[in-house]
Amino acid sequence: MKDFDHLLSVWQAQPKPDKLEVDRVLKQVKKGTGDLSRKLMWNITGMLTTTGILLAIILFLPFEYWTTYAGGFTIILAVIICTCLMIRDYRILTKHDVTIAPGEYLQSLQEYQRGRARMYGWIYYIFTLMLSIGLSLYFFEVLSALSPKAKIIAYTGNIAWLLFITFYLKDRIFKREQEKLNLMIERLTRLQNQFE
Repeated sequence: MKDFDHLLSVWQAQPKPDKLEVDRVLKQVKKGTGDLSRKLMWNITGMLTTTGILLAIILFLPFEYWTTYAGGFTIILAVIICTCLMIRDYRILTKHDVTIAPGEYLQSLQEYQRGRARMYGWIYYIFTLMLSIGLSLYFFEVLSALSPKAKIIAYTGNIAWLLFITFYLKDRIFKREQEKLNLMIERLTRLQNQFE
């Protein structure tokens, strides 16, 4: 009986999981989501501006080679695809209000996270490949007047830049975003479990 009493006292002495304050959690999640959606809106604005500038360059500047037009339209297509995906993500983030329906919002946040993981998986590499092909085709005419040494420097710089954004910058940016998303999802999940 003494062992049972000791076991009961140890069990009762275990710390209970902290109860989350609903208002504080919802404000934190709303702030985090606001930051993400604001960042997406700026990215969408930048991509649309880039598309306009690229279209103006391709349509209003005279080029001799067809490769320049093909490269320009390849880059524009890549930017448009990326912009459409960002618009979809923005709609998912702003579709539900966390303070009205936290359960629905948790589902949409998880959907957003899965979509972003998919996008930054294979779609990001397709985007980078399209950019590199487009730039290579565009450079064919633009760099034709330069010396071979300058062409090598330009193409090497292009390749180095693409490798940098593909293998270094991508992971750093997306890791920070995934950490924020994981934190918001974890808080909402704990909040939801608290009321079940």
